[in-house]
Amino acid sequence: MSSQDIPEENLPAEQDAHGAVGVADDKNPFADPGLPPHEHRVQDIDELAAKRSERTVAMLFTVSMLATVGFIASYVGIPHDKAIFVFPIGHINALNFALGLTLGLALFSIGAGAVHWARTLMSDEEIADERHPIEASPEVRAKVHADFKQGAKESALGRRKLIRNTMFGALALFPLSGVMLLRDLGPLPGTKLRHTLWSKGKLLVNVNTDQPLRASDIAVGSLTFARPEGLEEHDEDFQTEIAKAALMIVRIQPDNIKDKRELEWSHEGIVAYSKICTHVGCPISLYEQQTHHVLCPCHQSTFDLSDGARVIFGPAGHALPQLRIGVNEEGYLQALGDFEEPVGPAFWERG
Repeated sequence: MSSQDIPEENLPAEQDAHGAVGVADDKNPFADPGLPPHEHRVQDIDELAAKRSERTVAMLFTVSMLATVGFIASYVGIPHDKAIFVFPIGHINALNFALGLTLGLALFSIGAGAVHWARTLMSDEEIADERHPIEASPEVRAKVHADFKQGAKESALGRRKLIRNTMFGALALFPLSGVMLLRDLGPLPGTKLRHTLWSKGKLLVNVNTDQPLRASDIAVGSLTFARPEGLEEHDEDFQTEIAKAALMIVRIQPDNIKDKRELEWSHEGIVAYSKICTHVGCPISLYEQQTHHVLCPCHQSTFDLSDGARVIFGPAGHALPQLRIGVNEEGYLQALGDFEEPVGPAFWERG
């Protein structure tokens, strides 16, 4: 149905276009043709068609709400390791597929509903306005307010309650998708960062030979790396645990150890310190035996292992934690407890 098929008395009143048609002359040979005649849409002249468009927009907003609920349900209910076959893609992760499908559908439905609302129910009449200075005069501000009120009236937001309510529902539910993603930031670490696998009686195992270390295996000036007894590379949590429990062992002449507590916690000059830099957690691996300094390769933080592993250069904020060690009846090096302070960089819960 077009505007030509409707009696003139049923057509909406024309509004002033604010654009005058130009006339060609010697100075301006190209005349301004003005705006094309406005043609009314079927929704402008047929309330039944407007109602159909209203229901379509409401349906799209409702689909968005259902898709958002589906996103949340998928995130909570689908195991992260479940795989499904989707033709023609093949086997894919079920959780990723469900999250992408529902999130995309929720976004698309909100956008499609807004576009359909604007194209079929909001005013589509083009209005030309003259340019004006950037500074807003009282008249301009009054005109803006009037245009805003007119636009709000033409959008029929107050009259089309079904659209308004479903749109508010879709927009209110959709942010919950982002809130659900915050779950991956937790749970809070609690005391996990304060403890490692080291405990009293745990043997020091050489990471290269996978054998327990004896005091005789550590030569003066050498650097050896160790891990706790029972922690194997094929363990599911190996990377998480070794990131806290990695140990470096150095043997220093007892007369060269300056820190009293360090000497007490050592065994015949063998000292054990955390391998994790206290700056940003890089593994320390560079040792200078003449000075007993260890260097972090990431940002050059330098620690003196003969003086309590205190920081002598670089951005690290505090000394490396020391592990108290001894030997068991068989002569193997063992831990006499856990680190007495958290390893690695500082964290927000640390007191």
